[in-house]
Amino acid sequence: MPLLVVGSVAIDNVHTPKETRENLLGGSATHFSYAASFFTSVRLVGVVGADWPQEHTDLLDSRGIDTTGLQTVPDGKTFTWTGRYHDNMNDRDTLDVQLNVFGEFDPTLPESYTKAKYVFLANGVPAVQMKVLSQVPGRRLAVADTMDLWINTAREDLDQLLGQLDGLVLNDGEAKLLTGTDNLVLAGHKVREMGPKFVVIKKGEHGAMFFSEHETYVLPAYPTEDVIDPTGAGDSFAGGMMGYLAEQDNFEPKTLKTAMAYGTLVASFNVEGFGLERMKKITRKDIDRRMEDYRKMLSF
Repeated sequence: MPLLVVGSVAIDNVHTPKETRENLLGGSATHFSYAASFFTSVRLVGVVGADWPQEHTDLLDSRGIDTTGLQTVPDGKTFTWTGRYHDNMNDRDTLDVQLNVFGEFDPTLPESYTKAKYVFLANGVPAVQMKVLSQVPGRRLAVADTMDLWINTAREDLDQLLGQLDGLVLNDGEAKLLTGTDNLVLAGHKVREMGPKFVVIKKGEHGAMFFSEHETYVLPAYPTEDVIDPTGAGDSFAGGMMGYLAEQDNFEPKTLKTAMAYGTLVASFNVEGFGLERMKKITRKDIDRRMEDYRKMLSF
């Protein structure tokens, strides 16, 4: 089943304790799309400027990602993010953000995209995310990501969005900020009470937590020895999760749990290289082999 994603497409400059890499293909929708493409066909909606390299679009196309919805602004510049990771590779500082064309992003979906049944709203302005939802009235599953910026500056719109979602994916710090509590279990339930039928709280190297009306559980991260670049790990997690749900064309409890496991594993590959470098070297078979190891790791 095709999967629609709307969000940022960007150029990243990444500084780690060991190395600096510039002009990497990045953005929340990009990492999500690439991860999801291991499981299902993806329709990408985003915006770039005249400086966008054609080779990046060619790469996405080669993965079967439909880029019809990738708009190019002829006289604009692509969204650019620059960040530096701390020695622990978990914490980072944003050194520079240039929204450029993404700052004016106001997507109108191609006609074929409006029939999407599975929709993911990658990190973006809540008002824009709501506009996207209004264009896919026949959706079966709508899940979104958010960030601290929107919690602090667009809370009213975010609250309206939460009431329209089936699922919300956010990190532990965002969950605490959104609910005003440091207890993640309590925070997860509080976020669910705001509207979403289920909530996934990402905890980086400590895995992810799932909350629904009848289930609460934690899945650990896959033990990765050498973390090269964590950028996009959360988006890859969401891409793997949503890609599997679209592939299976259902979101029953058992399917959701397996989807979270696949998201965890795709993210574990993502952090093993800068940008999409590691992801370009793997196949679905590699992910499934890692799934076998993960299952063994969780059995007792």
